[in-house]
Amino acid sequence: MSAAFASVVLDCEALSAWVGQNRRMLAKLAVLRESDADLVVCANTIIEATHDRTNQARLNWVLSQTRVEPVTEQSARAASALLREAGLHGHKYALDATVAELALRQQRPTAVLTSDVDDLGRLCGSRVSVLSV
Repeated sequence: MSAAFASVVLDCEALSAWVGQNRRMLAKLAVLRESDADLVVCANTIIEATHDRTNQARLNWVLSQTRVEPVTEQSARAASALLREAGLHGHKYALDATVAELALRQQRPTAVLTSDVDDLGRLCGSRVSVLSV
């Protein structure tokens, strides 16, 4: 993985892997932190990543290491436009669209760490590097 990113957006699987202390994810994050990449999470990703077995203390610590961005009306409208451009429906791809929209407005070069490489690739196009968790 290249460490030449100014911004890295984490989707649900990436956030969950960090909270769960997945070794591969921790290694990727170590490289990114050494390069001073800005780690960013969309606020609704927190909701998607939370379940009854979530270690809340660990989640809170992880979130303290990132910049959490809200979903505003403006960002929701931009995410809707991405869905239309990609020919996708909001019912299934709404959260991916908000992650993509967030990634597209970060300082470049930007990457998204995701398990949905195909979906995020369709939504972001070539403007953001989409990396597998």
